[in-house]
Amino acid sequence: MKHKAFLWGMLLLFAAELAVVLVFAKPWMGGGPRSENDLQAGSTAGSESGSQAGSTAENRSRQDTVAVNEAVQSVQRDWDNLKQHRNETELDYTVVDLEEKVRFRTRAGLSESRNEAILHRDTILDLVTEGRPVGKIIIYNNSNEIIKMEMQKLFGVLLAVMILQAGLCGGCFFYINRVMVKPFRKLERFAQRVAEGNLDLPLEMDRQNLFGAFTEGFDLMRAELKRARIAEAEANAGKKELVAKLSHDIKTPVASIKAAAEVGEALAESGKMRENYLRIVQKADQIDGLVSNLFTVALEELSQLSVNPGDFKSGELEALLQNADYFQKAKIPPIPDCLLYGDLFRLQQVFDNLFANSYKYAGTKIRLSVCMEETCLSVSLEDSGGGVPPEELPFLKEKFRRGSNREGVEGAGLGLFISDYFMKEMKGALSVENGKEGLRVTVRILLSGGI
Repeated sequence: MKHKAFLWGMLLLFAAELAVVLVFAKPWMGGGPRSENDLQAGSTAGSESGSQAGSTAENRSRQDTVAVNEAVQSVQRDWDNLKQHRNETELDYTVVDLEEKVRFRTRAGLSESRNEAILHRDTILDLVTEGRPVGKIIIYNNSNEIIKMEMQKLFGVLLAVMILQAGLCGGCFFYINRVMVKPFRKLERFAQRVAEGNLDLPLEMDRQNLFGAFTEGFDLMRAELKRARIAEAEANAGKKELVAKLSHDIKTPVASIKAAAEVGEALAESGKMRENYLRIVQKADQIDGLVSNLFTVALEELSQLSVNPGDFKSGELEALLQNADYFQKAKIPPIPDCLLYGDLFRLQQVFDNLFANSYKYAGTKIRLSVCMEETCLSVSLEDSGGGVPPEELPFLKEKFRRGSNREGVEGAGLGLFISDYFMKEMKGALSVENGKEGLRVTVRILLSGGI
């Protein structure tokens, strides 16, 4: 959510900058800031000479003085024959005589009187030939158009800068997301798997990444934890074997004591003697029961793992399968809509164990299939690793039992045993068989109405 908030923040910033540019450029995109007050001020200006001088002084500073002089000189030179006059400048102008009759204009739409020129803030200059004034030249004031063009250019430059800024921010965001956010998310998922007890899947490392050495340290921690767990499992297995062996060794002399006491009871001559022998037999039975209970408790520690099943929608299986398929070796098929009964947390562990076994022992693509059965939804995983010998299939779900293909592969032989236990506690089932190309494991999850 944080990286999405960052992206939305950048988009809002870009939109705000664009709005400011549009507001700033709007007056100039619409033809210039001309208000009614400006026109009234021009039309009611003090005297003609004052208005003319003010307008002329203002506009001369905006127009090319050389071009203006060329226009004036050419008109004065051609005054007697203005019909043959040619405009040799880039300026637009109107030529009027002293009675304000138009003698020449470069195009239509120009000011044709002194008042119009003052309102439009055109430049008004006298025309003099042979030392006497003959008329006036009204040079069109194009300063607003020039400013408008300049503002349009500025608007384009600002827009290009903003687009470049947005591109740089977007590129920075995606770069940070790729080199920082994604590695940390992968590390977060890895830590969650470790917390759930899944130590078989290594953490993929990219040594070109900024956090390559950092992630390598976490994977070394995982490897050490896995070695410690295997050592603990081996130690527990040794303890269980020792308990079984001691139970057998203790049962043998206890049985001998019991048998001797029973013979003594049968041969006893007095009631008190028979009562003593009977007490010995009872104590022998008590010791035998305690030893049997000790042996049973050692082999049934699995009951300490709690399973809390409940109803959930089948659509949640897709997330479980995606989380379990760490190396993305399977394509998740469509999952029928239904209501299932199970423990999502334990189901995640079941699928984690199944995918991890396929990664370790086969290392091939995994074919997933999901189908509805009468009272359950079955999810099958099949790899292309060749499977296991048929005689080993019945024993794969036993505690500490591993297939003959275990050479060089770490493991404790508990994955399928624990998964099978979880499925039984959820009223489901787990089956193992050889498929066409490899081992096929099917998880059957009970439908909610099939309890």
